[in-house]
Amino acid sequence: MVACCESPADADPAYLPREAPPMKRSVYTDCVLEAERFKWIQSEKAGYDLGESAIRQWVRDHWSGYLRARWVEHLQGTCFWVELDRGDYGLLQREFRDRAPLLDEILGWLKRGKENLDVIQWACTKCIPLDPVIEILTALDVNSRRLVHQFDTR
Repeated sequence: MVACCESPADADPAYLPREAPPMKRSVYTDCVLEAERFKWIQSEKAGYDLGESAIRQWVRDHWSGYLRARWVEHLQGTCFWVELDRGDYGLLQREFRDRAPLLDEILGWLKRGKENLDVIQWACTKCIPLDPVIEILTALDVNSRRLVHQFDTR
């Protein structure tokens, strides 16, 4: 048993909690539920079933932000999304611990749908050294993490 003053290294491994395996989910399966929920809400507002047009609207209006949020969860290691790069899972738990405030700020920009250039402009405006910003942006590689939704006609 681990006493309050014992360090985890001194504790009996049999009594230490084991790390739960990551939850594995599919971006595409999960987004169907989100799009259906959106369709239901919009149809209720309209008073009739909007059908596929509501689904297409969700894709147009929400897919990018939805995917960006799932990508951040994947990077943070809170959920393993099977369509995303396996090597990126938990990246933020392994990298940039010494730059957590800068990383949090950059992630905030990216979560809000901003792009690398927006982050670089922000850093220049705030006189933040660009080398660590560019290092983080390069590791995150947001531009290669885009998935096209099945309804997307681009």
